[in-house]
Amino acid sequence: MEMTQDKSNATVSAWMRDQTPEDIYKAPLEIAWTFDYFMSGDKVEDLYKRAKQDQWNSDELLPWDMDVDPSKPLINDESDIFHRMPFFKKLSRSQQESFTAHSTAQLLSQFLHGEQGALMTAACVTHSVPDATAKLYAATQTMDEARHVEVFAKYCNKIAMVYPMSGWLKQLIDATLKSDRYEKIMIGMNMIVEGLALGAFNNMYRSTQCDLLKQLTFNVMRDESRHVSFGHAFLEPVIADLPEDEVEDLAEFAFQAVNILASAGTAGTIASRVDPGFMMVLENCNIDPDDFFAGLAEAEEMGITRELPPGQIHSLEHLMLPAIARVGLLTPHIRGKYEEAGIPLTEDPRILHAMEGGHPIAA
Repeated sequence: MEMTQDKSNATVSAWMRDQTPEDIYKAPLEIAWTFDYFMSGDKVEDLYKRAKQDQWNSDELLPWDMDVDPSKPLINDESDIFHRMPFFKKLSRSQQESFTAHSTAQLLSQFLHGEQGALMTAACVTHSVPDATAKLYAATQTMDEARHVEVFAKYCNKIAMVYPMSGWLKQLIDATLKSDRYEKIMIGMNMIVEGLALGAFNNMYRSTQCDLLKQLTFNVMRDESRHVSFGHAFLEPVIADLPEDEVEDLAEFAFQAVNILASAGTAGTIASRVDPGFMMVLENCNIDPDDFFAGLAEAEEMGITRELPPGQIHSLEHLMLPAIARVGLLTPHIRGKYEEAGIPLTEDPRILHAMEGGHPIAA
């Protein structure tokens, strides 16, 4: 089984050619100076102190000299829904090994692209939030995200394949970056994107069989736990003081962000016919797309894709929706929109609170 960097680079270059300068360089937010330099003395200041103490250097901390063989499963078969599909078990050993390597590479590529998006959104919060302590904390988050881009880029280089960014992920981050209020950027980033990332890293940490990837995701996850907590600590009192119409506007933004994820099917699997990257995975593994998606439908009917493997959590159910609920963005009007969209509302914050402690957990 062979993975080629040249083919991946050509794909990413082609994707970049399709972007316009307006897509990449637009910065719609106004500058928010603040000249009150006193620290807030609240949880945001505590998070800032934690962030300073918990900075880490990947060059010193992670064993980059460790060999990584993408042809060997990086994820435990029992923790991967694809390996539990009856269809998958009918594939040849070569196809199974290729799919394991390429599908994992596609997932890790989304981590890499998503971290770049988080880097940009954190910088936007630093630029636009009208509070001195929040600016300082957001600056530490920007540094965290830069480190995350670095480590995932290094790891993806070891497996020699970077897949294009999934359309739904770019849509979500673009909507966040182009929003007209810093509160929306924090909702999109600290509650939605970071909630998605925190759940994904927890699941990867618990399922990977690669020691380097396990150590990498553990350290990244500690940073992400602070980022999610920042969204709550700062925004809850801010939203509580806003007029009703502005709260509804923020709640609508949160719903639209969640709906992007729900429409993309990320609640269950990243496999999608509309995702060019995943279709590339099937092509690279010589798997017929019609056969694969028929097999996926069969697995869904059997309940395989609805049951989380042991030790894994559901980002939307366990992290994102409880985060949105606890800051007051599930208004009666917006609750009706979730119901119409078929998105079950979950407000139990126990797993969210546990994850904010910075350690991997089991649901």
